[in-house]
Amino acid sequence: MAASLPFAPPAFAQSIAALPDQTSRIRLSNRDVNHIVCVGGDIEDVKFSAEKGLAVERGGADAWVKFLVLETDDMGAKTRTYVTTPSEFFVSCNGAIYPLYAEPADIPAQTVTLMPGGAQRARANDALLGPLVEEERAVGIALAILQDRVPASFSEVAPSRDRLILADLPTASLTERRRLEVEGAGLSVSEYLVRASVATTLDERTFLDTALGADIFAITIDRLTLGPGETARLIVVRRSVQP
Repeated sequence: MAASLPFAPPAFAQSIAALPDQTSRIRLSNRDVNHIVCVGGDIEDVKFSAEKGLAVERGGADAWVKFLVLETDDMGAKTRTYVTTPSEFFVSCNGAIYPLYAEPADIPAQTVTLMPGGAQRARANDALLGPLVEEERAVGIALAILQDRVPASFSEVAPSRDRLILADLPTASLTERRRLEVEGAGLSVSEYLVRASVATTLDERTFLDTALGADIFAITIDRLTLGPGETARLIVVRRSVQP
């Protein structure tokens, strides 16, 4: 049996995402070392059936899976047999269980990324924002968006494709660039691009409009004067998650 396990996957590994508490059907290489990565925590345990011809090593946020190759020698003629029987893994990562149904195949090494679920994101957001008062939360979230330092625990939501023109700001149009949910904090946030058709002076109070949300908590804009065709970035934090 060949069972050596290097401590890093080959550089050409393909990536797969898996979520907790639901079975992910995946294909793993039956020749190369496959890599499992726990996002936001450590891999506490990996349950699997060793009788199916595989070996697992883990350390910190990483685990490595290698299907063992059976090599036989018949009067000098060596033959290698690769595993083809599927295996089930139950990976404990960051307080959640990730069931993986793995089909071994003649493919390059794979990297399986164990993504946080709602419960993990809520815990991370509570640790990040819980010690702050409401005003500090709003400022911290807005700065994170403006500086493109969005925490991994914020969930991306598909932004609206509709272009908005507010009644009190007819010289500019708004396009939602991205929308995020801050799970566990009862907040959502959107970034809009505000484009002016003529020279325009902006006032943050103008954006306290129900077209941008029914329960707006905070408004931040990165510039207050726009020339024709120029764009500003507007951050809208809401107290409740938008539909």
